[in-house]
Amino acid sequence: MQRLHTETNRILRRRPVQDETGYSRSTLYARVAAGLFTKPLKLGARAVGWPAAEVAEINRARIAGLTDDDIKQLVKRLEAERQPAISQEASA
Repeated sequence: MQRLHTETNRILRRRPVQDETGYSRSTLYARVAAGLFTKPLKLGARAVGWPAAEVAEINRARIAGLTDDDIKQLVKRLEAERQPAISQEASA
């Protein structure tokens, strides 16, 4: 259970995402542009990262053999879920 908690709160920079997915830098960004991977979060002026839980969920979907259309739907859902989490924390 601890791993899930850690996975939920971690943000991975680009190189660790490449290591986790096996994608090159150009392939990673091509998949983002195609809607097959979530957009990165801006961490600073020149830094981006991805929530580790999103990376893991997309990897699980790929391993399970989901189609590109299924992955696109997953990506849309994951990105949509980012907003309520911010709103809920602000109101707490």
